[in-house]
Amino acid sequence: MIISIASGKGGTGKTTVATNLALSIGTGVQLLDCDVEEPNAYLFLHPKFDETLLVTASVPEVDKDKCDLCGKCDEICRFRAIVRIGDTVLTFPELCHSCGGCMAVCPRGAITEGARELGIIQKGFCNGIEFIHGKLRVGEAMSPPLIRKVRSFTRPDKWTIIDAPPGTSCPVIAAMKDTDFVVLVTEPTPFGLHDLELAVGAVRVLDIPCGLIINRSDMGDHKVRAYADEQGLPILMEIPFDKRIAVAYSRGEMIVNVMPEWKEKFSALLQNIKRLANNPGAGV
Repeated sequence: MIISIASGKGGTGKTTVATNLALSIGTGVQLLDCDVEEPNAYLFLHPKFDETLLVTASVPEVDKDKCDLCGKCDEICRFRAIVRIGDTVLTFPELCHSCGGCMAVCPRGAITEGARELGIIQKGFCNGIEFIHGKLRVGEAMSPPLIRKVRSFTRPDKWTIIDAPPGTSCPVIAAMKDTDFVVLVTEPTPFGLHDLELAVGAVRVLDIPCGLIINRSDMGDHKVRAYADEQGLPILMEIPFDKRIAVAYSRGEMIVNVMPEWKEKFSALLQNIKRLANNPGAGV
């Protein structure tokens, strides 16, 4: 079963939920940190990495001796990654989406496949958890290809927890797509509610069952709960604003280790997720 932990905005506690849920499951689980622009789950789990993979994307390379400036490559590329200007053809690898269209339409075979570095993927283990994360190359604009590569390591024989990027843009969609259940982590504030509404809209477009976790639940107001009730969105867990949790987080420690009673709560969370994924109309 694949569970994606997402949020409409950063700083809601998404990584806290993902790491503690994975640790509560123990063996037979993998955690994929798909927040490749700023991965931080490893700071809490401290995995021992045993493999690092370089990830590249295919980009066009033009042999100017073969090119007859027909312009077909320019016509097919909607991202302006390859353009004909006067008596030359220019490529802009950072805009390329690696579709291969320019190579397919070139009548003279003047365009070949080159490579552009996207970032790296690191794989390791921690307390029985298989841990995989991606690190986007500094200056790289497009993270979805690297996120999809991280997602390619999903194993159907294990529980898979995905720590998705914050927000509702393309990287989040790449992380959430084709998962069995999405847990949205929010906070009871006006900003939290605004971005939660956007996140719920994105999840419903993907037609994935979802539920809500309210972090720092005893602060703010009750508008998030009212919205959840109005939308039929099950509240799976509420995490209070507790100094012990804040101190554990600041030290890079796991809640379920510092406060063992939370391991039972995260285990109950997993059972609720499993039930709702199998029966999306069920209440909590």
